[in-house]
Amino acid sequence: MSTLKERLQADLVTHMKSGDRTALTTVRNVLGEIETREKSGKTPVTLDDAQVTSLLQKEASKRRETAEIYAGAGEDARAAAEVAEAEVIEAYLPQPLTREEVEGIVDDAIAALRAHGAELSMRQMGQVMKPVTAAVAGRFDGKAVSEIVRSRLA
Repeated sequence: MSTLKERLQADLVTHMKSGDRTALTTVRNVLGEIETREKSGKTPVTLDDAQVTSLLQKEASKRRETAEIYAGAGEDARAAAEVAEAEVIEAYLPQPLTREEVEGIVDDAIAALRAHGAELSMRQMGQVMKPVTAAVAGRFDGKAVSEIVRSRLA
């Protein structure tokens, strides 16, 4: 399977051929942001899929916030353009988890730790959060995850 960055680059060509201007400029901007992040700093790095996914989430969030500002200012055309860009970016993100799915992951992590003889209290919240955060990996709000873990340990 190709990486997310490779998929973006391949889709760039597809959008050029199809003439989809919104998708084309959005993907170009995202690839430019990825390249900037990779080249910034003392030594160049290559972003992995998790880092690219995080960057895509931030970019989509920025566009949603900008759309709200435009809508509040009565600039409906600009707001619609920002929402369209956010939707293009969100198409590359993994499917978000439901609250029930996250609660199941939290319960499984707690059960696994208890099976290994761990006595769990609020002090061991980090031990529960580590496997849960890895399983959720940007598909659910981190603050909500910690609230679920906290409620299960209380």
